[in-house]
Amino acid sequence: MRYVGTALALLGVGAVLVSTAFHGRPAVPTVNANAPVNPGAREPGDINANNSPSLAQDPAAPALLAVANRVDTPAYSCALDVSRDGGRTWSAVRVPIPAGEEPKCYAPDVTFAGDGTLYMSYLTLRGNGNTPHAAWLVRSTDGGRTLSVPRRVLGPLAFQLHLTSDPARPRRLYLTWLQASDTGLYKYTSPGNPIEVMRSDDGGGHWSAPMRVSSPSRLRVVSPVPVVAPHGVVYVLFMDLGGDTLDYEGGGGGFGGPPYGGRFSLVLARSQDGGSTWAESVVDPSIVPARRFIVFLAPFPALAVDRRSGRIYAGFEDGRLGDPDVYLSSLASGARSWTRPVRVNDTRARDRTAQYLPALAVAPDGRLDVIYYDRRLDPHNKLSMVSLQSSYDDGRTFLPHVTLSDRPFSSQIGSGSERGLPDLGSNLAVASTDAHALAAWTDTRAGTVLSNKQDITFTRASFSSPARLGDLPRDLLRYGGIGLVLLGLAVASGAAGRLRPSP
Repeated sequence: MRYVGTALALLGVGAVLVSTAFHGRPAVPTVNANAPVNPGAREPGDINANNSPSLAQDPAAPALLAVANRVDTPAYSCALDVSRDGGRTWSAVRVPIPAGEEPKCYAPDVTFAGDGTLYMSYLTLRGNGNTPHAAWLVRSTDGGRTLSVPRRVLGPLAFQLHLTSDPARPRRLYLTWLQASDTGLYKYTSPGNPIEVMRSDDGGGHWSAPMRVSSPSRLRVVSPVPVVAPHGVVYVLFMDLGGDTLDYEGGGGGFGGPPYGGRFSLVLARSQDGGSTWAESVVDPSIVPARRFIVFLAPFPALAVDRRSGRIYAGFEDGRLGDPDVYLSSLASGARSWTRPVRVNDTRARDRTAQYLPALAVAPDGRLDVIYYDRRLDPHNKLSMVSLQSSYDDGRTFLPHVTLSDRPFSSQIGSGSERGLPDLGSNLAVASTDAHALAAWTDTRAGTVLSNKQDITFTRASFSSPARLGDLPRDLLRYGGIGLVLLGLAVASGAAGRLRPSP
């Protein structure tokens, strides 16, 4: 009995310690080695400018990953690379150019359906102005080894395509884009170009008619990002540039300079009927522009959904403190108002360095991961790294930043550098599991201002306690443990008394 009591006491101490450990501050993740994604990465002789990665993970086989990205120079094209070992190694997949199209592919996006089918959308360009001529969809049922014959899904002047799938309906897809009526050099010639959406219920074989997402009163909208929430609700996040003719209508002539002096709005549209009708909610009406940009390549905000709770997260860059910072707001399921914006990056306010272009993902256990470009280590505000910050309390607070890139790289290398608008792309990419945050970004470590070389880099951040005991009540662990300690001590004491020899 004495040994039983001792065992109970030790078990109780263990329960108290487990309660404290699992409900204390989560451990900072460890970062795996950086892996080059595209062929020719890190080779100075390869001068392709790979940027704006889209990252997808197969829900049926999590070790299977796909990254698609655009190539800006020396010729416009698309890249698709797949990994079958969780991102350690990558293989290029040839992207087919449809018959009759010029060999100029652009702005690809990828998604996996719930049944493991890989879908990829992209544009073909035409003419000296490289104007979008058509949008196409291909798919793969063998893990990206081969792609289907391209199927045309849209006509001319569709910009900023994004593709997403409904996790609960493997054959349901949504495609969002900005539909222009006319373009000029670095500009839309007039306002009023809407954001639209189409839906397919048979894996891209047939599509609904285009449906307008943005309100007609919003004249300068850009950068739509879709996501499908629980119960099939569709959300599209986009930027309303307000009166910004400087960027939207090319007032800057394609050159860099001070940003637009007005304010942008971040808007979320919601559809509960498969995209037929939409209602809008303003996330933030007073976003301070932090930089100049070419409107066709406008930076994307970030959108993610917690599939357990239905909470929606919106991330964006903002210059309200005098330099670019990353902010986040969220909307709880059933709530009417967004949380106040939380500044994510843990830099000193107004430190004159840029943190920008966030990407978001939510792990199945509810952990929110935010990655972004980060220049905090360079007082000259030119060298970038990529940082990760995670939240376990619905985005109210964040753990200290973790550096994902194993070396800094120049933010001044890329198409447009000669005009004062060097472009690292329109987005980064992140996918999250309970155990890992998977990240891909544009990296210029092998490039120069003359070569404009950019590569896609991938890494995995590993969390030490993916299977937390948060589902067990803390008080049950703690006070149950204390009870076991007391019970064990009592049993041990009683047993010792009975075993004590009589005087």
